[in-house]
Amino acid sequence: MMNTLSKITPQAGDVIHYIAHNSPVGTLLIAATDAGISGIYFETHRHFKGKDGWVLAPEHSHLKRAAQQLDEYFTGDRQQFDLPLALNGTPFQRAVWDALIAIPFGQSTTYGAHAAQIGRANAVRAVGTAIGRNPVSIIVPCHRVVGASGSLTGYAGGLERKGFLLRLESYQDQL
Repeated sequence: MMNTLSKITPQAGDVIHYIAHNSPVGTLLIAATDAGISGIYFETHRHFKGKDGWVLAPEHSHLKRAAQQLDEYFTGDRQQFDLPLALNGTPFQRAVWDALIAIPFGQSTTYGAHAAQIGRANAVRAVGTAIGRNPVSIIVPCHRVVGASGSLTGYAGGLERKGFLLRLESYQDQL
């Protein structure tokens, strides 16, 4: 089953639970509200604002499930995630992120094609900005969006991690 974004937007008072989870791309900080996964951040994530007020919760069901599914992804046993997502973003950002989920495992698209996919062909830069603000790396696969020439461009977790994820999905032999 493929993810779709939860229609539930986290509220300002929602408690954010988290765990730190080891992975082949470094430690991932997985965050969730009771509604669903609200963030997956790399150690050096460009847009991460910190975990002030978050509650360490290694037994939280959404976090345990996300960690398990990420492990399965990294071992090649999972190509689609089946997790509730509760993302905080504008309607435009959420449309961009929802369309990211539709990019099949092992395939990629360009920023321009992604903008056209959501009916905003003239808003490539805005789409790129929204992709860069995706709070749920890997599960909402922003790493599958590449430059017009197929080059690796822009990734909040760093281009090395983006290349790793694309190689993991057998995107290009030359990466």
